[in-house]
Amino acid sequence: MAQPPYDPYGGYGQQHDPYAVPQPQPYAQPAPVQHNYYGGPSAAQSTNGMATASMVLGLVGIFFCGFTSVLAIIFGHVAHGQIKRTGEGGSGMATAGLVLGYIVAVGWIIFWIFYIGLWAAIVGSSGTSTTY
Repeated sequence: MAQPPYDPYGGYGQQHDPYAVPQPQPYAQPAPVQHNYYGGPSAAQSTNGMATASMVLGLVGIFFCGFTSVLAIIFGHVAHGQIKRTGEGGSGMATAGLVLGYIVAVGWIIFWIFYIGLWAAIVGSSGTSTTY
């Protein structure tokens, strides 16, 4: 049995004219849409303003004797409540503001206790005089 000659434009044994006008095909349904379930681009999540304020006030509290640390603590707790309710971003900044606020506030309280205690010790010791 002999093989048909090689046809570069189609299959073996079929007559195929490479210059023929293509015939219209019957209407076919479009392919179904494939959805991307890997989380593609999403809308940018806004950051809570109270969280930003909490972190900034926690950092600045080091230089303002801990007075802004109290505000950092308050804003941090309010920001966590708002973030849970609205789903905004900034939870890490609110936590950083809380931690900085507590650390700086406690640090300055300890500093002032020692400072006032030292001052009281100096003033208290100057009132007693010893004569030899």
